[in-house]
Amino acid sequence: MSIAIPLPLTFIMGAILALSSPVFAQSFPPVIKQKIDAAQKQVKTISMEEYRKIVENPGPALIVDVREPYEYAAGHVPGAINIPRGVIQTEIWKHVGSAEKADVERPIVLQCQSGKRATLAAQTLGELGFTQTSAVIMNLDDWRTSGNPFVK
Repeated sequence: MSIAIPLPLTFIMGAILALSSPVFAQSFPPVIKQKIDAAQKQVKTISMEEYRKIVENPGPALIVDVREPYEYAAGHVPGAINIPRGVIQTEIWKHVGSAEKADVERPIVLQCQSGKRATLAAQTLGELGFTQTSAVIMNLDDWRTSGNPFVK
């Protein structure tokens, strides 16, 4: 048995999945840019400088790298756990308590390669009731080449 998915929804889903690809092209359908821009207006974003301070002294913050596992394995920020954006809504509970007793006020800092996936993941967590999420807007290659902590 197959399920028919409306063509516009198929297009949007495919475009969003393309965001997860490390081969993500700089030009993408306007609908994706609009979705990311709208999400950035809804979530708190932080810069590389602010992120560096958190990485150096995370305190209670949970640092989450939302890239795919193979990207994370190729190198990541120390202290960051890996929860891909596509499964953040189901996997975050393992790190903040059960859904019934989750610490939804725990600071969660989301990071990816450029900030796009992190922004969408922060939006998702906000929709789930998390109140202290931040998306890091930076290029991870710039982070690494600037001499910031990076583990391979």
